[in-house]
This record gives sequence, structure tokens and C-alpha cells, in this order.
Amino acid sequence: MHTITTCASLDLGQAPTSTPITAAALRIGGLTRLTTIDYPGELAAVIFCQGCAWRCRYCHNPALLDPDAVTAWSWATILAFLKQRQNLLDAVVFSGGEPTTQHALAAAMTEVRELGFKVGLHTNGAYPDRLRQLLPLLDWVGLDIKALPLDYPAITGVVGSGTPAWDSLALLLEAEIAVEVRTTIMPGWTPAEVAQLAQTLADAGVTHFALQACDTIHALDPHLSTPPALATFTAHLDSGRFTHFTTRGI
Repeated sequence: MHTITTCASLDLGQAPTSTPITAAALRIGGLTRLTTIDYPGELAAVIFCQGCAWRCRYCHNPALLDPDAVTAWSWATILAFLKQRQNLLDAVVFSGGEPTTQHALAAAMTEVRELGFKVGLHTNGAYPDRLRQLLPLLDWVGLDIKALPLDYPAITGVVGSGTPAWDSLALLLEAEIAVEVRTTIMPGWTPAEVAQLAQTLADAGVTHFALQACDTIHALDPHLSTPPALATFTAHLDSGRFTHFTTRGI
């Protein structure tokens, strides 16, 4: 059975204290040393931050969900690697999990910028207030918009989760941060539902949109069925409303 929880379960980050939180406190679940697809147009490394409050049924990184999981990575190790990649990499992307669950994220981003890298963020938009504080540190954001707001709980397992995600979208569009909105096809969706979502995003001002296939083989919910091919959905939406539209997967 798919469990639905309330928004009270959203905050997994460390509680703020009077002592400044340093980058050393960032909990890290993994590292991709080189990628050409996680920050459009840039050679990047990806830091996978540990912890996420949502339990999206198609999540393919379940090992990153537990904020308290023991990992072999430290910020010192990451920083040493990045210093070796100065003038070789263009950017560093903070991904997850959900990076904005962690209060040490801003300090880590600051140190990355000081090394001369552009900073990217993959986020589900769960914490718009924290995202607002990060805006001066960001060059690009990949924002997951999972559905229309009222349809979020069926995916995330968290009541009310659509509101902060769409608030984060509005925040990024207003701030004129470079942003790509990504939507993963949820099994059971119809082409008409996807077209409606795409139209709503375009109406909101989204210019870069990616439609992604659902990886049901590695999904958190083992009972998800495989949705039809992406072409089934793209044939019914007006991709011309976006400056840049792409698909990922089959």
C-alpha cells in the first residue's frame, strides 16, 4: 500500500543553531566525476546529497533517501577532488536525494564558487524559502515538476507537496535564473494529462522543458507498471510553446 504522509514530515534538515553551519556538515551519498548531461552545455561533476523527505514512487535512488545513512564520502574528499579539476571542469551540480534538505548546502556552494566553478542544482522544490536564500549562489537549476499541484501526493506520498514545488517554480521564473523543468511520466497518466501539464508550464513562463521516461525497473515502488513510450505523449503536446523541448529515455 502506498502511504500518504503530511507536510509536517517534510523537514529533514539540521535545525539551525547559533553556530554557523560549515560545508563540512554536508552529508554526501556519492559523486559523479564527469558528466555532460547534468548541466546543459557544461562539463560538470555531480555531488549527490544524502536525504529526501519525499518517497516518490518512481524514485531510482532509494539509497539516498535516508538522511542518516552512513556513507564513505566527506566534504574534505570532495573538495580535494574539485581542486584537482580546476580548469578542467566547468561546473558542479548538487543533486540528491534533495540537496535543500541540508542547511550546509549554502556553505558548500560558496566554497565551490570560490574555486571558480559554476554551480548547478537539481531540486524537487520542496523548500522554496531555502531555495530563495540560495539564488545568489546559483547559475542553473534543474527543477522537477512532478505533476499539477493537486496530483503530487499520489507520487510523493506527502499531502500538500505540490504547493511548495510550484512555489519554487514561480520563484525561479521571477528571479530569471536559468532553469530546466523536468517531468517524469507517471505510470497511468494519459497523453491528455501530460499535455495539460505541459500547457500549464508554458502558461507559467517555462521555456526549457524535458519529458522523461519512467525507470520502473529501479523504482522505489516495485508495483509500478511500465508506461507507454514517450512518443505516445509527445505527439499530443505543443512542444513549440517551449524555446527548448527535449525527451530523455524511451
